[in-house]
Amino acid sequence: MKHSLPAALLSVVLLFAIAGTAQQTAKKEKNPEEQIRKYYLVMLLKGTNRSQDSVTAAKLQEGHMANIGRLYKEGKLKVAGPFGDDGNWRVIFIFDCETEEEVKKLLDTDPAIAAGRLAYDIHPWYTAPMGSFKPGKPE
Repeated sequence: MKHSLPAALLSVVLLFAIAGTAQQTAKKEKNPEEQIRKYYLVMLLKGTNRSQDSVTAAKLQEGHMANIGRLYKEGKLKVAGPFGDDGNWRVIFIFDCETEEEVKKLLDTDPAIAAGRLAYDIHPWYTAPMGSFKPGKPE
């Protein structure tokens, strides 16, 4: 009996240690603040070439909106929307991409940017990958 008591105590101590480690792991998995990741915030600005006639400007806008839809469906664009005033800032985008170079390549597929009607400014931006910021394509 003397040998079984230390073995039983050791088993209880190990059980508590394993349970404590499991709880700490679960807390980390549930706490999104410990899972912060980088995204890219893009400000679309008025470009240097805004002299297009109304028909051309409308076609560029149509292509711009189609490109936004495509990037969203691909899971690359998490947020897109225009500003409500007529300032230099036109649109905000938030991209889920690995590198700034990837963001630039995707921005260059926008007809309004290619035509110079819009320009862009890119900034790394961090948040938890939940809600709209879950990685991958939308469900």
